[in-house]
Amino acid sequence: MPRTIHLALHPYGVGGPGQHGLWKDSRVAKNSSIDINYYIQQAQAAEHALFDALIIVDSQFINATYPSHYLNRLEPLTLLSAVATHTRHIGLVGTASSTYNSPFNLARRFASLDHISGGRAGWNVVTSFDTGTSRNYGLDEHLDYATRYGRALESVQVARGLWDSYEDDAFPADVERNIFLDPSKLHALDHEGEHFKVAGPLNISRSPQGQPVIFQAGVSEEGRDLAAQVAEGIYAPGGSLEQAQEYYADIKTRTASYGRNPDHIKIFIHGGPIVAPTDEKARRREREIFEEDNDLDRNLGLLGRSFGAYDFSAHDLDAPFPDVAHLAEKGGRTAAAKIIERAKAENLTLRQVAESANQFRQSPFVGAPETVADTIEKWFEAGTFDGINLAFRTNDELELFVDGVVPLLQKRGLFRTEYEADTLRGNLGLPIPTNRHTNERRLANG
Repeated sequence: MPRTIHLALHPYGVGGPGQHGLWKDSRVAKNSSIDINYYIQQAQAAEHALFDALIIVDSQFINATYPSHYLNRLEPLTLLSAVATHTRHIGLVGTASSTYNSPFNLARRFASLDHISGGRAGWNVVTSFDTGTSRNYGLDEHLDYATRYGRALESVQVARGLWDSYEDDAFPADVERNIFLDPSKLHALDHEGEHFKVAGPLNISRSPQGQPVIFQAGVSEEGRDLAAQVAEGIYAPGGSLEQAQEYYADIKTRTASYGRNPDHIKIFIHGGPIVAPTDEKARRREREIFEEDNDLDRNLGLLGRSFGAYDFSAHDLDAPFPDVAHLAEKGGRTAAAKIIERAKAENLTLRQVAESANQFRQSPFVGAPETVADTIEKWFEAGTFDGINLAFRTNDELELFVDGVVPLLQKRGLFRTEYEADTLRGNLGLPIPTNRHTNERRLANG
């Protein structure tokens, strides 16, 4: 089978990072981020266009400097359970922190979503880089990088073990023999690890796709390694074509080194396409969007997130960038380290660093429909992604992409013309994992 592009949709609501002023747009309802009908409409539009998944991101800490969407939004799994009843094919991927959740609760909630949706659930595993989250869970300090990623790996392993609690044929429900459950097909987990002790079993059967699909966003060395071990979908940083190629090749190589098939991990890069009748109009609109949010106070808030929501406004803007390296270890370490390195190398002031945090960078996926389709094809053929995680400011912009770009990709044989399956795994081309206990029995029986 030839490779084809996978597409996911990431709703903006009333505006995320780099889209702080989106709530002012007359086309955007001011309650979008807590209006379930908004998400249902987004999911249905994406499903009509044959997208693979709807992805809902999340965080559990805010302050007044955070983007408007972050200040007032629905919990992902509650949201997706509602969306599931209004869709049939599109995957439903929810973000949940392995740092601040029990793996038993996560396994049960995602398995429930998987059943509600008929096998379309995915878990975007995050380790939470907002250091303030710890105080919402009774902890004085955020866990360090090594501990967070160790918990993440073990949390996924525990969840997968719990999802195998029942073998596929565990419920004969034979009225004549008075047998609802075959007890030999029910298995406790009895897990004892570094971070978790979980007995099991889970009180919910396997779904039509076997287990929810595991997604992850790995940028750091620890993140990339975690992704290579357990992820089946990755939300990649993107960047230049060369950077995207490096990331893609690195993840696929690491995946193979763990004895996994590199084709069984789908890498999605972020894309915020801007489609207009001409390239010139699209580029003009791209610049307008940037200028709408080019505000120093917002840039300081954005900068602070990489350092655990640190308040940089307490410092002299025109003094050298302050020594905040100690905050990076428990925040967004990779991004923070790059900021510190550049500030030192170029002797930058805090103002200069804040301004560059939201520096205008042209997106490759901007232009007339033909131009955007050409660029997507070029990047795909160059080995930079398996899919694109798309974000659109308004429904109008989503429609421009769906009506203008998607048909061109279909005409070139790069995107499906109908869904291949009813499950997320099926549409992503991922295998259904065999229940480990069934597999052990088969091996034992030769």
